[in-house]
Amino acid sequence: MTQEAGRCGGMDGQALLLAAGLADLALSTVGSVLGTVLGLLRRSDAAELAAEAEHDLMARGRLVLDRYAAVPPAHLEILARHALARQTADDV
Repeated sequence: MTQEAGRCGGMDGQALLLAAGLADLALSTVGSVLGTVLGLLRRSDAAELAAEAEHDLMARGRLVLDRYAAVPPAHLEILARHALARQTADDV
């Protein structure tokens, strides 16, 4: 790598190589995604696939909202439930 950096002009050359590598990666990724999307659009069950994707996204959204929007139970409430469970277990 140091020989290549010296040949390409030091830090400027390294920055240029990094930028070129990132651009190539972005283009190949976009090309791959575009090919996948075109393949999906050609499917005969595209409407069913879209409905299933919508259902999955809604379920995922519910999970996210439940995870971050719900208020966790109070600490004392959790302790009371544990105590009640122990008491019930001891009685049996």
